[in-house]
Amino acid sequence: MSHGNFKPVALVLLVWISLATACYAKQSFQRQCLSFTPEAHVKNSSRHVLEYIAAGTNLTLPDNDPTCSRPNQVVAVDLCRVGLSIPTSKRSSISFELWLPEEWSGRFLATGNGGIDGCIKYEDLAYGTQHGFASVGSNNGHNGTTVVTMYQNPDVVTDFAWRSFVAFSLMRLFPNDFFSSHSPSAYRDADVAFMVDSIQVQMLSYYIGCSLGGRQGIDAADRFPKDFDGIVAGSPALDFNNLQSWRASFFPITGSNKSSDFISKSTWKTLIHQEVLKQCDGIDGSVDGIIEDPNLCHFHPEALLCRSHDSTNCLTSKEVEIVRKIFSPLIGKDGKLIYPAIQPGSEIKSAEQLYAGEPFSYSNEWFKYVVYDPSWNASLFTTHDAAVADALNPSNIRTWPSTLAPFRDRGGKIIAYHGGQDDKITSFNTERFYKHLSQGMQASPAELDRFFRFFRVPGMFHCNSGPGAWVLGQGGGASAKGVPFNSSNNVLAALVRWVEDGVAAEDIVGKKFFNDSVDLGVDYQHRHCR
Repeated sequence: MSHGNFKPVALVLLVWISLATACYAKQSFQRQCLSFTPEAHVKNSSRHVLEYIAAGTNLTLPDNDPTCSRPNQVVAVDLCRVGLSIPTSKRSSISFELWLPEEWSGRFLATGNGGIDGCIKYEDLAYGTQHGFASVGSNNGHNGTTVVTMYQNPDVVTDFAWRSFVAFSLMRLFPNDFFSSHSPSAYRDADVAFMVDSIQVQMLSYYIGCSLGGRQGIDAADRFPKDFDGIVAGSPALDFNNLQSWRASFFPITGSNKSSDFISKSTWKTLIHQEVLKQCDGIDGSVDGIIEDPNLCHFHPEALLCRSHDSTNCLTSKEVEIVRKIFSPLIGKDGKLIYPAIQPGSEIKSAEQLYAGEPFSYSNEWFKYVVYDPSWNASLFTTHDAAVADALNPSNIRTWPSTLAPFRDRGGKIIAYHGGQDDKITSFNTERFYKHLSQGMQASPAELDRFFRFFRVPGMFHCNSGPGAWVLGQGGGASAKGVPFNSSNNVLAALVRWVEDGVAAEDIVGKKFFNDSVDLGVDYQHRHCR
């Protein structure tokens, strides 16, 4: 062999060795995955899924409840998919999925749920594993978007309220087991019915969730302060019982969509929304279709009152009163606040559900299957029902802590965010909670900011979408598409940097894509502040 041919041959050999090594590593990971037996270490648990998933697979989910609207999920990296069911009582259980990426960063990510559902957010599992997190999600003790299985079954209610997070503490143990060469004894025969405080897990644990998932994050920090190093809590469903009452209160105000005084969706989206913008859009000095700070918007619906010569593009006196009630806080018989008002600007989206002239499904089911019984009539809701629900406080689901000192003292960090046009949970309630926490902990905003930072996102609807710069990596799917995993543009990356490097985000730059399509490019960016 001549010296002139040596380099090309050596290069080909190196490439071949590299490919062979990669192929062997992939096969090794696949074998490791398929031989994993997590069910052997959790008492009475059963495994229903164990499979190796190659990067680029469009994973079909035929067994996923159709109401969850997640029939498939594209997976970005090679991973091991594990499904486990853990009994929590003789009549309840929780199902989990744990996704273990081949290229593990040593981080763990728990993901939350939404609404009142028991739907695993597969897009969040894919998002987490794409960035090296071992990621877990649960059905929260029931399947689908209904809570009918909670009727006369407080064990299922408890799973939904908080017990799934006890099981998350067990799930945190599996990555170390899977990626190590020895079998652990620390959690052998562990039972989900109690917390395993003695177990030490050498990895960083994170949580991400929005809406109900935001509530779950705050509740975890309160109830299980040792479990997570960092929490992203978006649009949190805090003061949960009163939130359901607030949502229920809109149907008696709007009346049925067949009533003569019902305000149509198109009227909300055009006439009323345009008047809201006319009165409030320019307060920040920029007329851009977004109300920068809803606190400064004091909407006067009487500006739309029909005059004697008007018959179109205006509201009757009764309709004006309906709009006024819609934008008012929910007050109890004792004159005390039950829940804050919805923020002006959200009507463009709230008209589709909260003001649709029919019972809002989440609150309707909560009262029928958890608070009362299936005979409850949503049209007859009053603040008495709100008092009953909050006094009952099923499985202590309220989530309204006055202190998070234990979580703070162990070094935990929280980033909360809320959209200024949220159509399902008013952003005023998260502001109310921030003040409540500040008072309860006797901490100034500067002191609270050392572990809890709250970012307002103008123009964002519930958890995502809207006219604002709403894309900031707050979850999988569209919420992370087109956003780099860095602390300037991505809320999860910002949390990681805060936890691991001690550098807290002063702001987060969100993006808005043309027609919400990454392919069309960035329309504009906005710096979301605390």
